[in-house]
Amino acid sequence: MKIRVAIAGARGKMGQEAVHTIMKQQGMELVAVLDYKEVGETLGDTDVFPDSFTVPVFLELAHLHRETKPDVLVDLTSPESVYEHTKQALDLGIRPVVGTTGFSDEQLKELTAQAECDRLGCIIAPNFAIGAVLMMKFAQQAAKYMPEVEIIEMHHDQKLDAPSGTAMKTAHLISEERQTHAQGHPNEKETLEGARGADYTGMRIHSVRLPGLVAHQQVMMGGEGQLLTIRHDSFNRGSFMSGVVLSVERVMELDQLVYGLEHIII
Repeated sequence: MKIRVAIAGARGKMGQEAVHTIMKQQGMELVAVLDYKEVGETLGDTDVFPDSFTVPVFLELAHLHRETKPDVLVDLTSPESVYEHTKQALDLGIRPVVGTTGFSDEQLKELTAQAECDRLGCIIAPNFAIGAVLMMKFAQQAAKYMPEVEIIEMHHDQKLDAPSGTAMKTAHLISEERQTHAQGHPNEKETLEGARGADYTGMRIHSVRLPGLVAHQQVMMGGEGQLLTIRHDSFNRGSFMSGVVLSVERVMELDQLVYGLEHIII
């Protein structure tokens, strides 16, 4: 039986890539998309998909659920709406696969408890690129031996949140191996506020936003006479699709919320 998939945010750049990817999967069926405004009755009525794309478009998730009964909702929308989408999907018995960042710690705790109570799978992935997940895991392992760390994340200039979810997830993983401590000279002083970046348990995180970038991150670890740099680059949004497909498949086997793709690939 094919996995019935709905996508929220199908007209965005990631969403468009996900539509084409899901439609190519033999074990999946794209049954609906969720949009925040009236764009037509089907994807073919929009200006970004061929007329032959007859997948229906809905403005409300409850209506979408009644009409199409999806197993999974792939959410690629914005930080402003993703929490409500995820919560409502769980309420409706739909398994969320979320690629949008911006959840607060309290929201994650609430969704984790809800998924566990309802015994529904939910995957929230700050980054769907397999290489980016490996970068995070390698950095976590290296931090045990090289705890002086700075993270530089670089994204396109239309990204809404900073630092990125990937940078925050990386910092969190590193903090599990690295004892909290301040880095740099104890009398260090910023002559321009923000010059040293954000402070996460003493690590520094720097965000770059420029046109032409997609998604890039490097973790720099310094030691006496040496520097280790672990870097990942996504040059196009196709780099995220293998993780989307894997997550849709694996979320059907889960009965709890999983935060981070590293928990299902390693």
